[in-house]
Amino acid sequence: MSKIYYKSLEEIELIRESSLLVSKTLAEVAKIIGPGVTTNQLDKLAYEFINDNGAIPAFLNYNGFPNSLCISPNEQVVHGFPSDYVIKDGDLISVDCGVIKKNYFGDSAYTFSIGIVDDEKQKLVDVTKKCLELGIENAVVGMRIGDIGFAVQQHAEANGFGVVRELVGHGVGVKLHEKPEVPNYGKRGSGPKLEEGMVIAIEPMINAGVAGVRFHSDGWTVTSKDNKPSAHFEHTVAIK
Repeated sequence: MSKIYYKSLEEIELIRESSLLVSKTLAEVAKIIGPGVTTNQLDKLAYEFINDNGAIPAFLNYNGFPNSLCISPNEQVVHGFPSDYVIKDGDLISVDCGVIKKNYFGDSAYTFSIGIVDDEKQKLVDVTKKCLELGIENAVVGMRIGDIGFAVQQHAEANGFGVVRELVGHGVGVKLHEKPEVPNYGKRGSGPKLEEGMVIAIEPMINAGVAGVRFHSDGWTVTSKDNKPSAHFEHTVAIK
């Protein structure tokens, strides 16, 4: 899909409903996530909750992905498989969730600090969350995609962290990934102009160390190149 798909108010409302269910699913995950819980348990909970609410997990079978959630502990950046991994005190656990409801997608992610995490990890989480907020502040009519990336990059790098470049945000609608791409780096005033009717997922992926990543042979898992922790926050935003 090479061109940007502009949504009607009715379509935006449907995307909002899907996105609300994503938020509610992550809230259910938040209730049980903690030391001693496996990431498979989180995935099972999300699968059942999404289905019980009349929707479909967007990631399940997407290009062959076998689960409802992407769950990425510590040095995993994104696209981690739920497994028998037992969550422990001090972990960072990034949980990415998507749903399809009435043919429209919602997509969001949150990084959980488990118990007492060290200062570097907590700073990383706080900075990445702030990067998302700054990106959203720039996601208004008249700004450009580059303004979002610039805001994210400036805040992350000012705090000594690496901005992942190989993976980016995206449009959301009747497909999980639509145009435009929304990088977490960029120049002010560059890229496509933000216009009413656009819906985008802004998703800073920030590494505690270097910006580089490794793509694993399983075709999905992405880790930081230096195996330092990574954090990921994502929100679906309608431009207005």
